[in-house]
This record gives sequence, C-alpha cells and structure tokens, in this order.
Amino acid sequence: MSAHNPPNGMFGRFIDELEETVIALILGAMTIITFINVVLRYGVNSQFGRWLEGLLGLDLPGGLIWGLEATSFLFAWLVLFGISYAVKKTANLGVDAVLNIVSTPVRRALTLIAAAVCIGYAFLLLKGAWDYWANFANLPQTTGRWFPTGFEEMGRTSYRSWYEVIDIPMPEWLRFIEPWINEGEAYEKIPRFIPYVILPFGALLLLVRFVQATVRIWRGQSESLIVSHEAEDAVEDVAHMNKD
Repeated sequence: MSAHNPPNGMFGRFIDELEETVIALILGAMTIITFINVVLRYGVNSQFGRWLEGLLGLDLPGGLIWGLEATSFLFAWLVLFGISYAVKKTANLGVDAVLNIVSTPVRRALTLIAAAVCIGYAFLLLKGAWDYWANFANLPQTTGRWFPTGFEEMGRTSYRSWYEVIDIPMPEWLRFIEPWINEGEAYEKIPRFIPYVILPFGALLLLVRFVQATVRIWRGQSESLIVSHEAEDAVEDVAHMNKD
C-alpha cells in the first residue's frame, strides 16, 4: 500500500536490508523472551513443573525477572526505529482530502510545507532526545532553548551515568565500559544510557528520513509524505496477485 521507493545502488540495498533485519531481530527477540517467560511462569509453577523439579532435584526458575523490562525496551526500539523506516517507505497514514481538491502545483507546495514542518519537528525532537540521553552518558547537553547553539561546559551538568535499569543484569562482556563511564565502579544492572541511546539515534534517523523525503518531493520523484488510498491500493494488489 505504501509508495515504494526502491534503493539506489548496492549501498542503498544494503542499508534497506540492514534496517529490515534489525527490525525483524527486535521483533523476534521480543517474541522469544515473551514465549520463554510464559512457558516458565505457567509451566514451572504448575503441578507438572513441581513434579519435574522433584525429579531433577533442581529449583527451576519461575520466569525471567528481567523479561518484562527487556521487552519494554525492545518495543521502544522497534517503534522508534520503525517510525523512520515508515517515513523512508512512505508508509505513514495521513489525510489527503485537501490535497486531492487542489491543483498539482498547489498540492506540491502544500506537501513541501508539510515536509518542512516535519523536518523542524524532527530537529526539535533530536535536540530534546540528545539532552535527555546525554546526562546518562556523561556527555554535555546542548545550549539554547529551541535550537542548539553549542554544548554546555564540562562539569556544569549533573551526570547520571551511574543510573541503572531495574532488572536487566549487566553482562560480563560489557564490563569494559565501567572504567570509561562509571569511574571504574561495577554495574549490577546495565546502565540506562545503553537502552536510552535509541532516543537520539532514532530522532536523528527520523530527521534524515524526512530530509530525504523532502528532496524526493522537490525533485519530483515522489508526490507525498504519506500513503493515500490504502484501501484501493490493497484491493488492486489482491487483484494483481489473483491474475498472476
């Protein structure tokens, strides 16, 4: 239903496949964690589970304590990553009632205005996302109320790199970051700056996608930021499939 924009060149195809793979991996990880948690919760805590514990002489876990928090973070990553991907594929739903009653030049002008508003919004979102995440990563926030005019001086910001998540344990292979960001102190849980990094990254990716979409509209390669007439397109796609 979306207006597909095929990638140009090998690099474009690689980026497309990379984004789709990451989205699929995130969705798959959410599914696996949730499935394992349900099996452990309702299997181990059942009569069969207690019989199996007695047979094995082991205390089986009744669930993944960190499962819900991990799934919540993964869902946030999926949403923020997916927003920019939807912009890239022109898959966002929108209302085009006004655009359909005006002439082509006016429609193009209105679309470019909407694209400029989206770029401004994504830019403000990026500033806010960076300023929020920077405290958790021992990095300076930007100065300026609406638009960044620079970075705050080191030492003026109250850093929060020692903040941890609630349940997800710190994996051993990430211990190398402790001397860099936590003054050598060991983390019991993973630091918050790791899952929160999707905030500035997702906002930056969204800004890039809006700029790319605007360039396509300016060059006449695309007509809109949104997908329109999705119901008619769906019927047409099904008709073509039946013919094939």
